[in-house]
Amino acid sequence: MTGFAALLAVAEEIEGGFAFDIAQDWLQGRTAYGGLTSALTLAAAQRVDPELPPLRSGQFAMIAPLAGRVEARARVVRKGRNATWVSAELSDGKGVGFTASFVFMRRIESAADIAGYPMPEGVVLPAEARPVPMEQAPAFLRENFDARFGLPKSASEKADLCWWVRLRQREGLDPALEAVLVGDALPTAVLPLVNFKVPISSMHWHVNMLEPAPTTEDGWWLLRSTSEFARGGGASEHILQWNASGAPVIAGMQSVAVFG
Repeated sequence: MTGFAALLAVAEEIEGGFAFDIAQDWLQGRTAYGGLTSALTLAAAQRVDPELPPLRSGQFAMIAPLAGRVEARARVVRKGRNATWVSAELSDGKGVGFTASFVFMRRIESAADIAGYPMPEGVVLPAEARPVPMEQAPAFLRENFDARFGLPKSASEKADLCWWVRLRQREGLDPALEAVLVGDALPTAVLPLVNFKVPISSMHWHVNMLEPAPTTEDGWWLLRSTSEFARGGGASEHILQWNASGAPVIAGMQSVAVFG
């Protein structure tokens, strides 16, 4: 098993970025786990400027399967007084397979103050939560994460998944990197409605960081993915993430292709 920090530590410096090997234990089917590729582009973006403010938002496009030898590159698109825009991409021998666009922005005073995104009612705390069976789980989840059900079993007709998820090797990780690495760990919300047998692929993932340096207790994060619309081969999903104390840390949205 190769932890994320170890993967970065052995990465080879190349012009404009770094190169690394994605091992089998980080795969989701024939491609790398989306949270891993998202975190790798974020790591590349963080290297372009040592004075970047905190991450405010990120947009990720899963273009083609990536595994084995991969290169990460990033560049500053614009640096303003308060915010910096950075683009990043991952590529292999066949070309670009993943792109990302980030906004890093310093905290500023604002009259707007809305405390939204409360934790779902009835959440079971990690210590009492049932473990998620791992026998049929993809390699990335089985080898790198612990997962427990956050809510009692929901009705089968609902596209609603809620799990506690913890990264096993998390020491030394930047807080935003850890949150993004964990944030895509849930199966897509519509998967239970198609009996887990239909091929599904994430296409776009957008995250808004609600905390500049998110932290949690004992590594546990609560993730909830819901879908209110799925038709014609596609699904639109909302993904929310809280720390163990119930503070929201990421609000996101995902576009998913449903092949069947």
